[in-house]
Amino acid sequence: MHYAEAPPLYTGIPFIVLLLAIAILPLAAHKFWDKNRNKAIITAIIGIPALIYLLGHYQAEMFHNIRDYFSFIILLGSLFIISGGILLTGDLRATPKVNTLFLLIGGVIANVIGTTGASMLLIRPLLRTNCERKVTGHIPVFFIFVVSNIGGCLTPIGDPPLFLGYLRGVPFTWTLRLLPEWVVAMAIILTIFYIWDRYAYRHEAVKDIRHDIAEIEPLRAKGTINFVFLAGVVLSVALQIPGPYREIIMVAMTGLSLSLTRKDYRLANKFTYHPIAEVAILFAGIFVTMVPLLIILHEKGAALGLTKQWQFFWATGGLSSFLDNAPTYLTFFSAAESVTAHMSAVGDIVAGVDSGLLRAISCGAVFMGANTYIGNGPNFMVKAISDEQCIKAPHFFGYMAYSGLILIPVFVIITLIFFRG
Repeated sequence: MHYAEAPPLYTGIPFIVLLLAIAILPLAAHKFWDKNRNKAIITAIIGIPALIYLLGHYQAEMFHNIRDYFSFIILLGSLFIISGGILLTGDLRATPKVNTLFLLIGGVIANVIGTTGASMLLIRPLLRTNCERKVTGHIPVFFIFVVSNIGGCLTPIGDPPLFLGYLRGVPFTWTLRLLPEWVVAMAIILTIFYIWDRYAYRHEAVKDIRHDIAEIEPLRAKGTINFVFLAGVVLSVALQIPGPYREIIMVAMTGLSLSLTRKDYRLANKFTYHPIAEVAILFAGIFVTMVPLLIILHEKGAALGLTKQWQFFWATGGLSSFLDNAPTYLTFFSAAESVTAHMSAVGDIVAGVDSGLLRAISCGAVFMGANTYIGNGPNFMVKAISDEQCIKAPHFFGYMAYSGLILIPVFVIITLIFFRG
C-alpha cells in the first residue's frame, strides 16, 4: 500500500513512550506495575490520543491493525489456556543429560505450542527434577534461552513475531527455511549448557545427589486431551483457514479445553489469567501506537541506511533485547519493505520483503529476545515461577551477564555463517 502522505515523525512518540514504560516501570515501580489495572490505565493514557488521531487520518490501516491484534491475542490466549490444562508430574534424576534433553524437547515443541505454551508446560517439571541440587542458578537461564526464545523459530506459532509476519502474508511453511540457523544456535547453546551443567553436577554434595536419586518418580502427563485441542489450533493456522473462521476454531478449542479438563490440573499448575491479560492490555496499546511508525518506515525505511542482512539482524535483535520482540519485528519488517522496493537487484520476495532480509529480521527478533528478561513475554514468567519454587533465577543484570557471555558470541557466529550478505 502506498500512502499519499506519511504521518509526521512526532506521531511515533506514543509508541516510544509506551515501550519505555514497559521497559522501565517493572524496575522502577514494581508493585504499581504488577497490577494489570494500572497497566491498563497507563496504556489508555498513552494510546487513546493516538487512536483518535489515527481514526481521523489512517482509518484503514488502523482497522487492519485492530484485526491483526485480535488474531494475535486469540492465538496466544488459546495456546496459553490449553497448555495450562496439561499437568506433568514426576521427578527425574537431575543429571546433565536429562536436563539437556529437557531443553532440547522444549525447543522442539515450542514450534508446535508456542514458546509460552512450552515454557509453562516444562518449567515446573524441570525445577522439580533439579530441586534436590544446589548449584542450579544457570538452569532457568538456559531454559529461557532455548525454550522461551530460540527454540520457537521454525513456525509462525512458535514465537509471536513470526505469527505477526504470517498475518502480514509470510507463508506458514516459510519459517522452516530458518532450520539451519536454528540447528547451529541450538547445537552451540545446548553443548555449552551440557558442559556447564556437568561441571556444576560434579560440585554437588554427595548427600544432595543421594537425595535426588531417592526422590525419583516417573513423569506422568494428565489432561492429555488438551493435545487434541492444541492440534486444532495448530491446524487452523497451518491449513491457512481465513479469518474469522480461524479465530472461531481457536476459541472453540479453548472452550472445549476449559469444559473438559479437570480444574485441579490447572490449580496444580498454579494457572492464572494474569499473564495473558497483561499481554492483551499492553499489546492493545502497542498495536495502536505502532501504526504511524509502520507507515513511516514503509514509506521511508530505505533512508535509514539499513541495507544488509547483518544490519537488520543486529538492529532487530538489539531492540528486541530491550523492547518486546513482536512490535520490533513489525517495525523492521516495514523498513525492509521500503529497502526491498529500492533494491536494484533482489532474490526471492516474501510478502514484499527480500527473503534474505526477512531471515535476518526473523532470527534477530526471535533469537535476541533472549538477551534480557523483558525481550519476550515468557522470560519474566519463567523467572517468576523459578523464584517462587526451589531454584532462584539471577536478577536482571545477573541474567544479562549470562546472555552477554553466552549468547552474544553465538550471535556473532550466526552472523558470520548466515548474514554477512
